[in-house]
Amino acid sequence: MASKTPALTVYRGWKETGKHVWSPFVVKLEARLRFGDVAYRTAVGSPKTAPRGKIPYVEFSTGEESLGDSGLIIKALTEQGLLSDLNARLDGEGRARDLAVRAMMEDRLCFYHGWERWTQNYYTMRDHIFGAMPYPLRVVIGLLAHRGMVATLHGQGTGRYTAEEIAAFRLEIWEAVDALLTASRDKARTRARDGSSRPEQVHGVVWEGEEGGQGEGAVLGLGRGGAYRGGCDCVWVRGQRVDLYGAVVKGFPVILEYAERIQDRYFPDYEKWTL
Repeated sequence: MASKTPALTVYRGWKETGKHVWSPFVVKLEARLRFGDVAYRTAVGSPKTAPRGKIPYVEFSTGEESLGDSGLIIKALTEQGLLSDLNARLDGEGRARDLAVRAMMEDRLCFYHGWERWTQNYYTMRDHIFGAMPYPLRVVIGLLAHRGMVATLHGQGTGRYTAEEIAAFRLEIWEAVDALLTASRDKARTRARDGSSRPEQVHGVVWEGEEGGQGEGAVLGLGRGGAYRGGCDCVWVRGQRVDLYGAVVKGFPVILEYAERIQDRYFPDYEKWTL
């Protein structure tokens, strides 16, 4: 990638290099940086040293104040001119729809992922998050984290639903994303057939990653960061088998193709995402 200054360090919470991490907000931030061709390096970091107490956060090589929260990081880098404003070309309706997509992914789907990870797949989550700790300490810290997450999900509302209801909510969201991507893909193919290079305004999510709005990173982040393989329990919703651990997106080939396009174009150095 071409370099732009100041150079950034993105703290992702895990030591893993050359692959996507489990945090959807890390994936979202990295995608946004790569859409803008902004060079960065990755490091582990810790919520204890993060400016807002959570992953991801970034630091500048120039020694400027570190930034936390993926959305606020993107906003700050856009204001500094390091990233282009993807929503600038959208009209008011387009920006409203883009905001709705982000809210759907980050304020709804993210909590459903959290519920599945911490209540249905606790041991896998605990050992991945706290794997560097000695086992006895990992057990204690894991239980405290689980208790805190369950309380948060109950207060937020997700924890009050049944597994079947949450699966139905998730399926509904991915059906909406699939509809947006399918419409965008069809318009892109029509432009290509007609020989038109004019960007087609598509509200929410678009087939060509860099032509979309801010919702683009949220969709990619929740698709990749949330859809890991952690188990095989499932429920049946509207006659469909819905896996509780992210494999629901396997039922939407357009979404998978979209993710592969972004992977091949912007993350060729990363391990391929598989379900």
